[in-house]
Amino acid sequence: MKRRYCRALTNGLALLLLFCAGSSSSSWAADTQQLRLPETDTHYQATKSYVEEQPEADYQHASPAAFEAFKDIKYGVRIHWGLYSILHQQHESWPFLQMSFSQKQAYQEMYKTWNPDGFDAEQWMRLFKDCGLQMFAFTAKHHEGFSMFDTKTHVKQRVNWTAPGGPQLEDCDLAYSIMDTPFHRDVVKELCDAGHKYGLKIDLYFSHPDWYDADFRPYGWSPIMIPDARLHPDLYGNALITERTKTFFETPDPTPAEEARMMARHRQQLVELLSNYGKIDMMCLDNWLGKKDWPELRETIKTIRKIQPDVMLRARGIGNYGDYYTPEGFVPGNKENTNFPWFVIYPLGESFSYEPDGAKYKGGKWIIDNLVDAVAKGGRFMVGIGPDENGRFHPQAIEDLRQAGDWLKINGESIYATRPRDGEDWREGKDTRFTRSKDGATVYAIALKWPGEKLILKTVRPKADSKIALLGNSTAMKWSYEPEQGLVITLPNDVPKSFAYAFRINVDAPAGN
Repeated sequence: MKRRYCRALTNGLALLLLFCAGSSSSSWAADTQQLRLPETDTHYQATKSYVEEQPEADYQHASPAAFEAFKDIKYGVRIHWGLYSILHQQHESWPFLQMSFSQKQAYQEMYKTWNPDGFDAEQWMRLFKDCGLQMFAFTAKHHEGFSMFDTKTHVKQRVNWTAPGGPQLEDCDLAYSIMDTPFHRDVVKELCDAGHKYGLKIDLYFSHPDWYDADFRPYGWSPIMIPDARLHPDLYGNALITERTKTFFETPDPTPAEEARMMARHRQQLVELLSNYGKIDMMCLDNWLGKKDWPELRETIKTIRKIQPDVMLRARGIGNYGDYYTPEGFVPGNKENTNFPWFVIYPLGESFSYEPDGAKYKGGKWIIDNLVDAVAKGGRFMVGIGPDENGRFHPQAIEDLRQAGDWLKINGESIYATRPRDGEDWREGKDTRFTRSKDGATVYAIALKWPGEKLILKTVRPKADSKIALLGNSTAMKWSYEPEQGLVITLPNDVPKSFAYAFRINVDAPAGN
């Protein structure tokens, strides 16, 4: 582990030195000062009133090498696994908010019997690697507060939802983690160890709010309400009591000591995740806490930066202190109007957690269409799946991933480590997308449907001696170019059916490459 981690740091330093040969640290600092989330992003909207637009002067984003490595990642998998998987519960832990008091209590006690004997981290990573995935994201802790790692922090106060006379706060001393279950294995450690072994980038998801730990009331749609939140909603963030929260319990405001304990535990868990599992490439923060605790959260972000300076932080809850953001459940319709790197997250089933109905998985063609579309626009695509209560993925989810992986085995050079073309040249018409090599000497035209006898491209001018190839086909394509008509590629009539068709075209590289 230590040897792999040191090698990763050495490689990262080499990339940084190469980058800095053409870019000074001062110019990089100036570039990161211009990083701005799009104003349409819902999580930016939720925090813009108190998270300053310009990060403080002593804050540093991830390095140029980290941003460059992030740009090379195009395809990943997002795994939601937790107590909700026992119930085959859709939408992860969100239904907890709709449960009755007795159901909430039963949910909180499920950890006492959970023993997912089918979980095999190496099996997961072999599958992902074989399917062409470059990274995985995993839920270290979702909103309901159950930790899938060996946290040394303990919850000191929770709700007894079925106490005589109604819900009551009660003292406790419990990690409320996978280590408290009969399974008693650190899932995050096993996944990180296997991920490092198979060369996959690692993204750990972490929820800012915690619905089990009563110190966190009333943040992030917490089912524990306080009177002060009604009087000062600006301090706690929006959406306190909404359609998501049907049954809740009202308590007194947390004391200053409880609030301090909340932020200390929040910080310690993030420190654990970035200290105990080797190199972590991304930290997928989610939701937000609120104006009242933003100064402490800001210090937490600075603290974890010092532990792993190159970790890419998702911007949720931290605004422009983040390094990337995630359009959720859609691919933007055009190139994003921001210089913030982005990574689409989109469930393969109806939600990110386990889907028991095989008919609801969207298919390999759906994965490839969205992957190609996102990459052409300068983004990345992360497909969301969840295992069942025993740690096994649905056979149809595996089949869909394998189908997409088979396409990438042939056409991956048109996706991996590519860059978008300038301006609006990321597409022609409805069904053709473009990517390019980093040096600009190669353009890839990706047809989402078979074009027929000819493929006509108006925005691509090949080199005079270019050999245009259909990836996966050994026959050189016949082509002609006229400025008025554009590039005309004559296509063979014996091409096997595919999800999409990628053509490699040599062009004159822009000056300076």
